[in-house]
Amino acid sequence: MKYCKKCVMPDTRPGISFDENGVCSACNTQEKKKKINYDERFEELKKICDKYRGINGNGPDCAIAVSGGKDSHYQVYVMKELLNMNPILFSVEDNFTMTEAGKHNLKNISEEFGCDIISIKPNIKLQKKLMRKTFEKYGKPTWYIDRLIYTYPLQMAIKFNTPLLVYGENVSYEYGGSDAVETYSAREILSNGVASDIPLEELIDEDINEKDLHLTIAPSIEDINKLDPIYLSYFIEWNSYKNYIFAKSRGFHDLTHEWDRTMCAENFDQVDSYAYLVHAWMKYPKFGHACATDYASRFVRYGMMTREEAEKLVSEKDHALDPKAIKDFCDFTGYAETEFWKIIDKFYNKEIFEKNKYGEWKLK
Repeated sequence: MKYCKKCVMPDTRPGISFDENGVCSACNTQEKKKKINYDERFEELKKICDKYRGINGNGPDCAIAVSGGKDSHYQVYVMKELLNMNPILFSVEDNFTMTEAGKHNLKNISEEFGCDIISIKPNIKLQKKLMRKTFEKYGKPTWYIDRLIYTYPLQMAIKFNTPLLVYGENVSYEYGGSDAVETYSAREILSNGVASDIPLEELIDEDINEKDLHLTIAPSIEDINKLDPIYLSYFIEWNSYKNYIFAKSRGFHDLTHEWDRTMCAENFDQVDSYAYLVHAWMKYPKFGHACATDYASRFVRYGMMTREEAEKLVSEKDHALDPKAIKDFCDFTGYAETEFWKIIDKFYNKEIFEKNKYGEWKLK
């Protein structure tokens, strides 16, 4: 594994690229952003909003895909308070045990900003079956939920005639990915690796049929082309930490005094539920980095941490999947913890990991 010369991101992150100086594409993106005139881009965003303002009379004139997190708070603030739009919010629940912060935050968005939220609670019986299937075969335990997070807002925007569908950041461009193209359009969002399609024939069996999976199927190209989905990060300089500080000022709760997560470099991202973090950590056995690397790298790019400090944090945190996440995941899916770890074991990438004399996987 090779690491970025500026941050601590390794070259094993899917789709990331490094320049001739050994600097990753995410760090280079951060430098490019310093030269962008965001005042001009915000004017572009105003024109887009004007195009759709009042499209449904007194009804919603845009939609926002939200989770209840810090970025969701910021997105709703921008669209409703700065741009005077009338957004409707679409959210997907993951059915896991929620943290107290998670329970509070989604309600807080509605109360603080005065917005309607339409939240889907997916088929729990199907979720359990699919989670076991996609976890054991692909190492993607939350594929069903992640897929809905991408498909559901698209489907609902079509139903509600809100072509302007707002997402937060372009993940591939901001943090490094195979489709790292600077664009405001989110029409290609389904190509994101997290939500990439799994062929139906690989999911269907004697217990799961095509009707069960209808919400995971993306709208037709013709229908998607009726929408104008956008990344807010194109128009406004995106900074996860600044979004967190803003969200706190409007009532957002982090996990202070509730859950000190063993695997994370912060206490404010993906705070909604316990078991979902298993998905976030699965990058570690596959690619040798996980949540701590993601945020330590961002902190370096934001000028909040030195590379040496980030390295120390990653070495302490990245490998340590939190016990609460494991327990909630196993309780939900029905695995014994020994069975859970046997499944994890087969996803360790032997090109970058080896077992020590105690049988522990360690990076080479």
